[in-house]
Formats: sequence, C-alpha cells, structure tokens
Amino acid sequence: MQFKLKYLLFSFSLLISAPIFAQKTKRQVLEARRVQNQKDQIYINALLSNTKRKEKNLLSDLSDLKDKIKIRENLITAISNEANELDNEIYLNQLEINQNRRDLKALKKDYADMIFQSYKSKSQNSRIMFLLSSENFYQGYKRFQYMKQYTSFRKKQGEEIFKRTENLQILTDTLQLKKELKQALLLEQQKEKNAVEKEKNEQENLLSQVKKKENKYKKQIKQFQKEEARIDALIEKAIRDAIAASNKKNTTTGSSNKTATFTLTAEAKELASKFTLNKGKLPWPVEKGYVSTYYGKQPHPIVKTATIQSNGVRITTNKGSKARAVFEGTVLAVQVMTGNKKAVLIQHGNYITVYKNLENITVNKGDKLKTKQIIGTIFTDKITDKTILGFVLSNNTKTENPRNWIYKM
Repeated sequence: MQFKLKYLLFSFSLLISAPIFAQKTKRQVLEARRVQNQKDQIYINALLSNTKRKEKNLLSDLSDLKDKIKIRENLITAISNEANELDNEIYLNQLEINQNRRDLKALKKDYADMIFQSYKSKSQNSRIMFLLSSENFYQGYKRFQYMKQYTSFRKKQGEEIFKRTENLQILTDTLQLKKELKQALLLEQQKEKNAVEKEKNEQENLLSQVKKKENKYKKQIKQFQKEEARIDALIEKAIRDAIAASNKKNTTTGSSNKTATFTLTAEAKELASKFTLNKGKLPWPVEKGYVSTYYGKQPHPIVKTATIQSNGVRITTNKGSKARAVFEGTVLAVQVMTGNKKAVLIQHGNYITVYKNLENITVNKGDKLKTKQIIGTIFTDKITDKTILGFVLSNNTKTENPRNWIYKM
C-alpha cells in the first residue's frame, strides 16, 4: 500500500514537471526572441537617429519612423508572448507547490505516527526483550532484521521530509522570481506601448505634411523608379551579354547558343549545385543591416497611391559599411551608374548576385571571390545620410526573391 502511494505521488509529480519543463523550453525560445527584438530596436534607432527634418527628407523620415514603429511593435508582441508563457509557468509552478505541500503534510503525518508507535513500543518492551522473547533463532533473526529495516525506513522518511521541505522552498522562491519577471515584462510592455503611441502621433503629423504635396512626391517616386528600371535594364543586358559570350566559348559545335541561359561547364554546374544547396542559408551581403525595401511589386510605404517595383531588396546599413559576396564565385561584370556609383555582378554557376550603389570597389572583372569577401564600400547619400545597398539575385536573367535565399532575411 505504501509502495503504491509512493508510486502514485511520483507519477503525479512527473505529470506536473513534464509540462513545466516543456513550458520553460518554450519560454526560453520566446525570451531569446524578445532579446533579439530589443537588439534590433537599439540598432535601428541608432542607425536612424541622425535623420534631419527637412522637406527633401520627409519621405525618408516617414519611412524611418515606420521601421521604428514596426520593430517596436514586434518587441511588444514578443514581450506579450513571453508574459503569457510565464503565466502558464506560474500556474504549473503553483500546482507543483500545492502538490508538494500535500505530499509533505502526508509524510510528516506518517513520520509522526511512526515515531509515536515506536515510542509506545519502546515503553512496553525494550529492544533486547523483544529479541529475547523470540521462540527460536530464526524468529529472533527476522525480528532483528525488521528492527534494522524499520530504523532505516524511519531515517529515510526523515531525509525525504527534509528534501521535500528544501524543494518546496526552492519552488516558492522560483515562483516569486517568475512573478517579479512578469511584472518587469508588463512594465516594459507598457513603456513600449507609450513610445509607439508617441511615434504614431509623430507619424500622423508628418503624413499630413506629405499629403499636402502628394503629387510632388509621386513625381519623385516615379523618377526614382525610372532610374531603378534603367539600372536594372543595364544589369540584365550585362547578364545577357555574359551568357552569349560564355555560351559561344563553351559550345563545342562552334555555333553560338542564343538562349538566355548559361551553358555550364562541369565545374560551373558543381558551383551552381552548391549554391542551390545553400538556399535559405546564405550570409547577408552586409555585416549588419535591415531590409528597408522588399522584393516585388508593392505600394510605396508612405505614398500609398504610388506603386514601386523592386527586382531585389534594399538593405539599410551603417555609414562606411562594406558589401560582401554571399557565396564563392567569379566577378562577371562591373557596371558604372549615375553619379559614378557602381554595381558588381558575381556569377555562381547559372546564378548571379548583384550588389548596387557602391561608392568604390575592391574587385575587378574575372576575379574569383570567396564567401563573405569584401567587394567595396556602400555609397552614403549626402541628403538623406542613408547608406543603402541594393541586392539582386537571379537565376540566369530571371530575378528571385532574396528573402528565400538569405539566412533569416
């Protein structure tokens, strides 16, 4: 009966501790996410803190503010998720404390009854008399063993009570810490909500200024898109020319292959295969930064009536940052753009990565590059004080979404 009770208590404690362990693991993931969001927020705020309030810069300011609000809202969500998990942990923790208290109470009662019975037994017969009154040696031996086991069991019960008492204290202390952590998280959440409210009010004020001159800004956006399309056309032509030249060189018949795909050598096929295997795991083309414009057709983040088309992503980074190759390959071409800005095209088999808006470069056409090798310094706009790298990834001439290729983009 005693064994059965102990087994049931042990099983119940396992039922409680298993979800607590799972809960802890889940909250550790959420906590790591919250910490990363905090780091992102600090980085983006530092990156955008030098923005000046000028009319020329209004769209840029609003875009910055939108990014700040987005990362702050991500942090609020992370805090909320962690606080909810903490609530679950506190609940399960309290269940375990309650169970431990019940177990401890039962153990103490059993121990007290045992001591009392032992005392009664001792007052009626001494241990020696108990042994001497045995009918034969075998019975005496059995009584001696019983007394020995009884003493050992009583000692174990005492140790178990001490251990349970200690565990109960640890659980109670842990519960208090979790409650304090939850309170701190809720205070932080409220602080972030207040900051978001303030930034949204600022955003509304700036938006009202933009709306007054919406047509003017739409023209600016249209002009920017026209320039981007011109650069993209130059890059596509460079890729097509490279395909034609490569296919002419690699075609054994001597006639040129006029398709818009590379005829790959065995070595180039192996490189393309390696590149494909690294899909979703490629390093960022900058050491530090965040995506300020995503791939594809999308409404302008501020002037919603305007549409932008992006063949790649735009990554905002620190002033003086370097662009780096996302994978090993060969420099296919170097394009000189408006304002002496440059674009570098790197070939990885049938894949091409393009790094636009470079101020100066450290590579030349035909150079073989390693993963993360520096290509050049990213240009910083004198008006907006922004350092933005344009990054494009294509399979032959067809562009693909870099978000699917770059690690955690």
